[in-house]
Amino acid sequence: MRIAVTGLQGQVVASLLERGGSRAQIIALGRPQLDLSDASSVSAALETARCDVIVNAAAYTAVDKAESDEDGAMRVNAAGAGHVARSAAALGVPVLHISTDYVFDGALERPYREDDATGPTGAYGRSKLEGEQRVLAAHPDAVVLRTAWVYSPFGANFLKTMLRLGETREELGVVADQIGNPTSALDIADAVLEIATRIVVDPSPALRGVFHMTGQGEASWADFAEEIFGQAQRRGRKPVRINRIATADYPTPARRPANSRLDNSKLRQAYGVILPQWRDSVSDCVARLLP
Repeated sequence: MRIAVTGLQGQVVASLLERGGSRAQIIALGRPQLDLSDASSVSAALETARCDVIVNAAAYTAVDKAESDEDGAMRVNAAGAGHVARSAAALGVPVLHISTDYVFDGALERPYREDDATGPTGAYGRSKLEGEQRVLAAHPDAVVLRTAWVYSPFGANFLKTMLRLGETREELGVVADQIGNPTSALDIADAVLEIATRIVVDPSPALRGVFHMTGQGEASWADFAEEIFGQAQRRGRKPVRINRIATADYPTPARRPANSRLDNSKLRQAYGVILPQWRDSVSDCVARLLP
């Protein structure tokens, strides 16, 4: 199976390239060959790739910057996603689109289900929601996978930032009143490969549409940080103390959802896919970064 993936630098792309192995040939496509803001560029690159499935993993992910550059976020996350879906439809191949918990406002007191009302509070979330809508409108053979709090051994992410700061700091203030599901990009890649393998041979409508896909279990950012530093200390790093702070103590241009938890029941029922417990995957990632 050949899978074309948009993007060259992202965590999910890097994870798919590593996890593809004998299961799939991963063709990563990015600028200048593929420019999400240019429909003709997207069409030509995907046609040349001659793939069985397309994964749209490229995105504008600078959440705070998007507040002053919403047009830029929309060009990539909304218009670009639509270009990919329309090209996939023209080629007659399925598309898997990676989305985010930021499409919700974070006000619910339980994990969000796929049929809950969306209500993004910032530019990034609005651009990603518009992208979902364009993908689903452009192609009936589409799967939207919402995930959250992504980390990996690749690129820039919370886990790697904590390990870097922990080298020189004895304590850190970390937000404790935002709750979500830490999710390994390597686990996302494994799940995407399972879903892609199934969708190319099974036309069931139950396998199309929107699904939530995150690591099992929940945590605050402070919980997440404590687990990272606990794992690091087991591997010889010095201890780092976490001071639990409120969101109000760490203001950012973009408002973060207080509740980013996603309910993964629909994915489990449709595909039988369950991502690992987040603490187990954090342990694996830290062990890899601190051998």
